Amino acid sequence: MGEKEFGIDHNRLAIYATEIKQIAEKDVQVAIVIGGGNIFRGIQAKKENEFDRVQGDYMGMLATVINSMALQMALEKAGMQTRLLSAIKMEQICEPFIRRRAIRHLEKNRVVIFGAGTGNPYFTTDTAASLRAIEIEADIILKGTRVDGIYSADPEKDKSAIRFDKISFDEVYKRGLQVMDLTAFTLCKENKIPIIVFDMNKPGNLKKVVLGESVGTLVEF
Repeated sequence: MGEKEFGIDHNRLAIYATEIKQIAEKDVQVAIVIGGGNIFRGIQAKKENEFDRVQGDYMGMLATVINSMALQMALEKAGMQTRLLSAIKMEQICEPFIRRRAIRHLEKNRVVIFGAGTGNPYFTTDTAASLRAIEIEADIILKGTRVDGIYSADPEKDKSAIRFDKISFDEVYKRGLQVMDLTAFTLCKENKIPIIVFDMNKPGNLKKVVLGESVGTLVEF
């Protein structure tokens, strides 16, 4: 949502498209999972007693498809080939998720966007990202956030929080740090997929991460 209070900021989309194009042009196969919190949050709706959790989660999944379509348009406007695959069938606007098809798109150097989370309630987009990464045999998960890594405490609340350059999965568990939701994090640990948490809103960061520069925090084994 960029500088807006809700919805989609087209300037922010254009910036993300530029960042993604920079790495796609280096023959990096890119698959993207995007959330929908700028439009709707199922868990928040549950807290406010507006919807039951299942209904709210499905609405959140549809929100991720809206964001995925917006990002797809921005990427194609920047000159990239893309494919949007959804965990919920909606053939008029995107392909259904099929593992082999997703891998084939990546082999053809198309940027693949996975929409609608896992297609199931009670699972976050973090879990969707972990699951899809395992399915397509990704080398690593790059979690773009608004903070520049993993800290010993919330850096927005605790100014004395210490940032880690590297940290192990076991140490994250031990310290009770919030990197992803527990289901997503455990999937990565069990399937030996490292994670880099970095600030996606700083220009050039994504390219630096892909080139192996020390940006953000690496969660390793």
